[in-house]
Amino acid sequence: MNKISLNLIVLRSPDIARAAAFYKHLGLSFAQHQHGKGAVHLAAELSGGVFELYTQAAGGLSTLGTRIGFTVPSVDQAIAALSEYPEAIISAPKDSEWGRRAVVADPDGHRIELIESNS
Repeated sequence: MNKISLNLIVLRSPDIARAAAFYKHLGLSFAQHQHGKGAVHLAAELSGGVFELYTQAAGGLSTLGTRIGFTVPSVDQAIAALSEYPEAIISAPKDSEWGRRAVVADPDGHRIELIESNS
């Protein structure tokens, strides 16, 4: 059986600069990309994959139902880094069977699970 791993996540936002500013607080670093004549977008290289932000055109496809997760060095520090976004905190940090965990929402409403691995 082949081992499968995730290597790409794409979210759409009506304002990718605003979205990138939010994700930068979590430690992501973006570069502008364009593949051939495709849309200009922002991409952050992560361990094992790429996280991309594309502009959502008016009436275009939405990714709001997508829930993503990041493993972070410290959930408490990640939440503190989002102090400019107090409305982003959906579920405050607490210990769980998967490690310390919190859920936040980006400015567009995408929900993000933050996990601090307990291993």
